[in-house]
Order: sequence, then C-alpha cells, then structure tokens
Amino acid sequence: MADFLDRKHSVAGPGYSRWLVPPAALAIHLCIGQVYAFSVFKLPMTKLIGISKPVQGQDWTQSQLALIFSIAIFFLGASAAVFGKWVEREGPRKAMFAAACCFGGGLLVAAMGVAWHNLWIVYLGYGALGGIGLGIGYISPVSTLVKWYPDRPGMATGMAIMGFGGGAMIGSPLAVMLMKYYATTTSTGVMPTMVTMGIVYFLFMLFGVFTVRVPAPGWKPAGYVPPMTTNRLITSANVSADEAPKTPQFWLLWVILCFNVTAGIGILEQASPMIQEMLLAPKATAGIDPANTEAITKATAPLAAVAGGFVGLLSLFNMIGRFVWSSTSDYIGRKNVYFIYLLLGSLLYFLVPMAGHMQSIPFFVCLCLVILSMYGGGFATVPAYLRDLFGTAQVGAIHGRLITAWSVAGILGPMLVNSIRDHQIKVAHATGADIYAPTMYLMCGLLLVAAFCNFLVKPVDASHHMKEVASNAVDSHLKKA
Repeated sequence: MADFLDRKHSVAGPGYSRWLVPPAALAIHLCIGQVYAFSVFKLPMTKLIGISKPVQGQDWTQSQLALIFSIAIFFLGASAAVFGKWVEREGPRKAMFAAACCFGGGLLVAAMGVAWHNLWIVYLGYGALGGIGLGIGYISPVSTLVKWYPDRPGMATGMAIMGFGGGAMIGSPLAVMLMKYYATTTSTGVMPTMVTMGIVYFLFMLFGVFTVRVPAPGWKPAGYVPPMTTNRLITSANVSADEAPKTPQFWLLWVILCFNVTAGIGILEQASPMIQEMLLAPKATAGIDPANTEAITKATAPLAAVAGGFVGLLSLFNMIGRFVWSSTSDYIGRKNVYFIYLLLGSLLYFLVPMAGHMQSIPFFVCLCLVILSMYGGGFATVPAYLRDLFGTAQVGAIHGRLITAWSVAGILGPMLVNSIRDHQIKVAHATGADIYAPTMYLMCGLLLVAAFCNFLVKPVDASHHMKEVASNAVDSHLKKA
C-alpha cells in the first residue's frame, strides 16, 4: 500500500485522460466540504441529555459547540500552510489518503466524544484531526489540477473549490436524514450519524485516491500555447514567497480575506439555528401559550428538517458563486469584483435584521443566498488576485500563507455570532431578529473596513521583484524542500 501511494507510482501513463482528475478532486472536496453543514448538528448536540430540550448545566451550549467548527477551520488553514510542501513532494495520492484517514477518523473520534459526553474529545476529533484532513484535502487536488490544466487553470481549480463549497448540499440533508433515522426516545441520533458519515466519507474519498494521477514531467496538453495577456493589472514580474509578506499588499489582502470570511462563515456556521430562531420558530409558535412547553416542542419539532434544507441551499449558492464570481473577475478585474463582494455584502448584512423583523422568509433567504455566493467567490478569486500582484513563480506558496487568514476567521466569525447571540438572549432578553441584529451590523462594519483595504491595494513595488537568477535559485530551493 505504501508503494502504491508514492508519487512515482501515481505518474500518468500513456492514454490516461486528464478529465478523470476533476472527478477525483470532487470526491475529496465534496466530502470535506461537509464542514459547512456542521450547524445541523448544533441544536441536537445541545439536547444530548435532555433529548427534547437542553438540561441547563449538563447539556452543551451553542457557544461551546461553536468552537468545534472554529477549531476545524483553524486547523484547515494551519495544516494547509504547514503541509503544502509535503503535498507537492509526496504527490496527491498520498495526500488524499492522509486526508481521508484524518477526516473520516475525526468523525469517528467525535462520535466517541458524543457517546461519552466529553466535549474535549469532540474538539480533538472533528476539530483538530478532522481539520487537518480538511487542510490537506483542500490543497492536494487544487495543486494537481493546475498541473493538468495549464490552458484552463481557472476552470480547473474552480471545479475543485466549487466542490468544497457544495459539500453541505450533500452533508446537510444526509445528516438530518440519519439523525431522524437513528433518533429514539433516549437519543438524538448524533453519535451513530457521525459514525455512519465517517465511514461513508472515508470510502468515497478513496475513489479520489485510486483515480488521481500526476502528469509526467514536461507533459503539456496537445496544442497548448502559453496564454498572453494585455491586462495592465497583471504583473509580468514575480515576488518570492518569503518576500511577499514584507509587502503591504500581502497584508491588505490578508485583512480583506479574513474579514470577508469572518462575515460569511459566521452566517454559514449558525445558519440552521439562525433561521429557526429568527423566522421559523416565531411563525410556528404564533398564538401558542409560552407556558405550554409541550405544544411549543411539538410545533417546532419539524423545523430542523426545514433548516437543514436551508443550509443545503446556502451550500448550493456557495458552490455556484465560486465559479460564477471568479469567472466574472476575469472580465472586470479582481479588485473590482472584491469591491462588489465587500460593498454589496455590507448592504445585504444591514438588511438581514430587517428581513427578520418583517418575518419575510423569502427576503431573508434571498439575502443569505447572495451573501454566501460572494463568500464562496472570495475564496475562488483570491488565488488569481495573488497571481496578479505577485506573479506566478511562487503563487502557490504565497496562497498557503495567506490561508492563515481563513484560520483566524474560522475562530473570529463563529465566536462573534455566538457570543453576541448569548448576550442578546441572556442579558438583553432579545427574541427573533433582535438576537442576531447586532452581529449583522458588526459584520457590515468589518466588510466596509475590508473595502477600504481593497481600495489601498496597488501594484507591488519593483524593489520586491525577483531577479531572474534569484528566481531560479528560489525555485530550485523549493523543489529540494
């Protein structure tokens, strides 16, 4: 098995079709993209002991559970940066297998934590171990697709990144269906659901392991001609990975990505509880005596499935946005498309509480769908933005370092949403849309700060450019590393 996973045994032979690589990439990204559907577990995991309702002081709170998602995203970014060179050196097959073991195994460890009601084990399983699987799995197919599609790099990476964004479209309804199947009078069904999904995802990711190949050295598609561009915003020079963080452009993009992800991930992580608490529950319990807990529980019981469908719909637009917005950036420019993400996004966040106060489910859903499409588009566009500013020589390594912004946002976004939510409920005694209104206004402000940073982005000063000799030396060093 070890020999099979080696890079030298995954080099494509004559007749291998490069169109087999995108399905292999999707097999990985559609699985690890399940992290975007984690919110469907949150409410059931707050009732593991109480079953029908949380037992105060014994069941976990939403703020405690939000850390699971945050830890996973932190380890995604950290592992992508740490293992980037290892993935290039060992090849996609070994990396994908490692990702399958970590992500599938993380779900199994998390299931043990649920069974023993030990939150630290859940943090370790889904958060740390699963997060490492996310990071390795995220970068391995993307790097390989770029090598197979030098003629269509945007399309190729868009397919893989689109799969990651669409993972919740499968994971959300699957988790809801399994929890409903496994639920009993003494169990919410979370533990067996995690076990089942861990095994299923591991086996599905093996399809990518056995299918993926790397091109032979020097391979190019038939008739390939290096692309030419007259876009003045795309530099013809290169900046090294070590030099890029010394430029203001790198840190401006870091803030832009961090704040854009903070805003989007805050909604995505809390999507299921948010629509239930802002819109579905108030409508379902209208006219019911607040003291009649049995009637309220019966009225709100079906809402989890509806909210799960909402999470899946968000995933669909997150996925579509990655392809549509990044493709649009090829025509209007990376900087301009980021102005759309940030300025239009700030307006939409401002309108979300209004939709809640109006009790308009269609308006609320439409706002969230556009927001999530731009959230996904931000991920798909940033590698091209980096390429425009820093050239192509070291853009992969620079991207790996920039992804640390995702790690920070993975903690910052859910922490802000959940801590403000808890304050609104416990201190301000807020209900409905007022639970989340302060958070939405805060996200609006963050996006405006990011828009100002985007305005400040200028071409990199020539003093940071690599000389031709230096460029070759750095490339040689990276290959050896």
